[in-house]
Amino acid sequence: MSQHEATIRPGLFARAGSLLDPEARLRLLFGNVTQLHDLTVAELSAAIRKGELSPVEITDHYLERIDRLGDQVGAFYTVTDERARQEAAAAEKAVADAGPDERSALPPLTGIPVPIKDLNMVAGVRMTFGSTIFADNIADQDDYVVEALRAAGIVITGKTATPEFGLPCYTETRIGPPARTPWDLSRSAGGSSGGAAAAVASGLAPAAQGSDGGGSIRIPSSVCGLFGIKPTRGRISGGPLLPDLAGLSADGPIARTVADAALLLDAMAGNRLGDMYTLPPLPPGETFLAHAGREPGRLRIGRSLQHAVEGAEVHPDCVAAYEEASTLLASLGHEVEDVTLPFGPDVVPMFETLWYAMATLAPIDAAQEGQLLPITHYLRDRGLEVRAPALVFAQAYLQAVTRGALEAMKAYDAVLSPTLASPPVPVGYFDEVEPAENFERQKRFTPYTALYNVSGQPAVSLPLHWTADGLPIGVMLAGRMGEEGTLISLSAQLEAARPWKDRHPPLW
Repeated sequence: MSQHEATIRPGLFARAGSLLDPEARLRLLFGNVTQLHDLTVAELSAAIRKGELSPVEITDHYLERIDRLGDQVGAFYTVTDERARQEAAAAEKAVADAGPDERSALPPLTGIPVPIKDLNMVAGVRMTFGSTIFADNIADQDDYVVEALRAAGIVITGKTATPEFGLPCYTETRIGPPARTPWDLSRSAGGSSGGAAAAVASGLAPAAQGSDGGGSIRIPSSVCGLFGIKPTRGRISGGPLLPDLAGLSADGPIARTVADAALLLDAMAGNRLGDMYTLPPLPPGETFLAHAGREPGRLRIGRSLQHAVEGAEVHPDCVAAYEEASTLLASLGHEVEDVTLPFGPDVVPMFETLWYAMATLAPIDAAQEGQLLPITHYLRDRGLEVRAPALVFAQAYLQAVTRGALEAMKAYDAVLSPTLASPPVPVGYFDEVEPAENFERQKRFTPYTALYNVSGQPAVSLPLHWTADGLPIGVMLAGRMGEEGTLISLSAQLEAARPWKDRHPPLW
């Protein structure tokens, strides 16, 4: 451990071996672990409850790494170090005040640092939406998903980088440095949850909250070598502001392990009065975390390289990842078969109509237009041309396609595809061309992900493959509506068969 790494606090949290140096003590407690950020969320939570690690030392450790490495990977726009230390101290006191037999009843994420994406409100903290127009904007309340995570006990270390208004699939703005995958700092961390994924993959956070309107959790999870979940539409409340009328977007977790993502999903899940889309909760006593420890049984899995984006060619490394995942699934006893999906290029203009319209939602007056990035200008200008009948027709058309797709896929417990059509692309790749071509490049890079935002189905990206050059390549599994549990059980089985948790980029 370097001199920068956190030290072990005394008091309640001192245990056998506490007089050893920090690295030796971590080895004593956790075997081969030598750095706090090697530990998963589940391991950190258990150590806090046992008094082996303190929320303050954990938070200090992550804040130090953010300070030292954050700009290299462009993970954060705002770091809330003072507030985080106060929250960690409060969590530490809550643990200390609870008797040994009472600590199991503490909120499940007590003292765990979890950053929030800069499209979500955290009361009293800057929220830029990735735009200089909102560089000084301070949120006056928490989003409902932030409230839920706070209730679960998290420590908020800051706001992670996101593209302007969350519109592109890469995170390069005028607010901060580009979000880069730590596997190759010349390449993009994706978007729109690019900062969240960069933070987790770089050991700046044990897990992060993200959101996904067209692939924005799965895209950065793929290029950063992480596990990400886009939940079923209605699983998590999207309130209280800016309702997504089309139901494309969903909050969700980005993590290093399936169990950690499931733990965060349990904390995030739930509906609030006034939600446009709702979903029944899991049965009493059931959790997504329990699914991560449960065998999925023999499943019927469809697979397809088919997509709707004309001109999008799937890179051989992404095909290789898809084929390897198919072979692995079959070796685990699952029935894997090719499937033809009932959609084609006709759906793309309809999705574009929704995306253009969503680009106009940010409250910007004419005097501020000049501050927008070129791609944002382009998308907003197209959105302002959308007439109400065209918007309603696009939504109706996509709903009709969704009915057919769900009917065709109902025979399968999961459907496998690549997450992306390409390995991570260089920083600047999208912006080096005019906005219209930029948007075409984005579509060709991400031809698979948006389908499940349209349908509302749950979908995950798994880091099962790395290229010969050491770049992560994700594969995607989509499930039936409301069946995140099946995807989590299947993903945990794949993780056990092909572990990825301890595979780290050089700056780890």
